[in-house]
Amino acid sequence: MSLFDATPLAAASTTSRQAPLAERMRPRTLEEYVGQEHLLGPGKPLRLAIENDDATSMIFWGPPGTGKTTLAKIIAQRTQSSFIEFSAVLSGIKEIKQVMADAEKASHLGSRTILFVDEIHRFNKAQQDAFLPYVERGTIRLIGATTENPSFEIIAALLSRCRVYTLKGLTEEQIVALLRRALSDVERGLGSSGITAEDEALATIASYSSGDARNALNALEVAVRLTQGRKEKVLTKAIAAEAMQRRVLLYDKKGEQHYDIISALHKSVRNSDPDASLYWLGRMLEAGEDPMYVARRVVRMAVEDIGLAAPEALNLCLSAKDAMHFLGHPEGELALAQAVVYLALAPKSNAVYMAYNAVRSDIAATAAEPVPLHLRNAPTKLMKELDYGKGYQYAHDVEGRVADMECLPPSVAGHRYYFPTNEGREKLLAQRMEETARIKAEKRSG
Repeated sequence: MSLFDATPLAAASTTSRQAPLAERMRPRTLEEYVGQEHLLGPGKPLRLAIENDDATSMIFWGPPGTGKTTLAKIIAQRTQSSFIEFSAVLSGIKEIKQVMADAEKASHLGSRTILFVDEIHRFNKAQQDAFLPYVERGTIRLIGATTENPSFEIIAALLSRCRVYTLKGLTEEQIVALLRRALSDVERGLGSSGITAEDEALATIASYSSGDARNALNALEVAVRLTQGRKEKVLTKAIAAEAMQRRVLLYDKKGEQHYDIISALHKSVRNSDPDASLYWLGRMLEAGEDPMYVARRVVRMAVEDIGLAAPEALNLCLSAKDAMHFLGHPEGELALAQAVVYLALAPKSNAVYMAYNAVRSDIAATAAEPVPLHLRNAPTKLMKELDYGKGYQYAHDVEGRVADMECLPPSVAGHRYYFPTNEGREKLLAQRMEETARIKAEKRSG
């Protein structure tokens, strides 16, 4: 791979007619782009960055099919930059260093380079480190795309040099608009096929796509091929369902959609209703929903709504996830059903959930203070001379095994985040917290 083999996107040839419909219909300008109004509407942050030719590197974080690659290509076209597309799945450190060296040579000749890294979260630390000096010097403008949380998957040094933009799944209305455009576009789309589509057919494809434009366009292409073999050149709801290879019964355009039903399942569990929980679980699984997606959400319920009131719930849900993966359909679904019933009947507590949200708020609102000296390790002589570890009290050596020692930094000292409930096991934790508070108070007064 060489940078000098690349050309600015403005000079790129038209996409081949043999390419998939989603690739052919990829928007070429901001005016063609659909969705992400929170970023690309008039006066919105990403729109201003593009219009002002802001050279800052950036990370696009969002689900598949939301236009991350497309945005990167539009930015390259608007800024007349060479565009190099990298896949973290296929590229290694050798390729990274070669492209970086080529980009540095090109920058001396006045050429600008946008390096687009798809699935950047798949690069390891060493590979991500390789970008740092070039991003720092402005040799390249890095645009990374990820479906995973950048805070967890991208190294802090690289993340601090990039702006993170969160992309959202497209709405059904937006996807229907894209499908209509593809059906009528003679040059790049399916306009020459002579196929028309019922409103319900397009709504069916949109409702199944879960906000993924690529998925929807690929399904439309299959549906049009199915329609071409029939007497009437009308794409119907039944043909759309056949193209999606799913039943239409459960996720239709009348509001019974992917996110609505998972919300209903979660809220039924939270409200301790095992029958409703089982019903909504069945609605999702029978509709062909990915059972591992459901399993992930069930694990989320265990930590958000059950918490330490029944800490065994998390292990049960993780076991159900493993059983689903091991057994597959349909036997594995019973493991998920068992987990859902248990969660619905378990004692409820969101105390840890609320506590962690409060912690995040304090972290955002206060300075990132250094760790207090008495809590630091002192493995070297110099550290000891600098008072690392001075004043630390080893809890096992003091009465009650609780030291009267502040463990928070000064700006949040004394803050309390976790307020246990009196539900289930958490009642015992509340008693333990009262006991430790009493011990500390006695030591303070003594």
